[in-house]
Amino acid sequence: MQIRVPQLEDLPEASRIFLEQTKGHKSFAFYGSMGAGKTTFITAVLKEMQIEDHVSSPTFSIVNEYFSLSYGKVYHFDFYRIEDEMEAYDIGVEEIFEEDAYCFIEWPERIDNLLPEKCVNVNIHEENGCRIIEINT
Repeated sequence: MQIRVPQLEDLPEASRIFLEQTKGHKSFAFYGSMGAGKTTFITAVLKEMQIEDHVSSPTFSIVNEYFSLSYGKVYHFDFYRIEDEMEAYDIGVEEIFEEDAYCFIEWPERIDNLLPEKCVNVNIHEENGCRIIEINT
């Protein structure tokens, strides 16, 4: 499946479609180059999930935890800064992945061997000024 996002104003609708089309899945691995829009899209999805906390990039903290009355516990990971998978072990990523929680994972290629078994791959790239979100369930 593919979602096209021509403008930032289209993010709420794209987020709604994303949640609709991925219903039943809770782990998402977001692939894309630096600046592709991974964090921006995940932030929009978290808002659509009615996260009331201030949503921010977990670039320095590696993981941010949120709660939604409608969806439950939600984790947002950014593994860009880790050097090896042991760092992910150190923050307890295996235990988190075993929880019944939503997980949005940026830079998943840094922890390939640790990704949840039924992780949905999401590729984001830009094409002629439009963000393309490809979802592979």
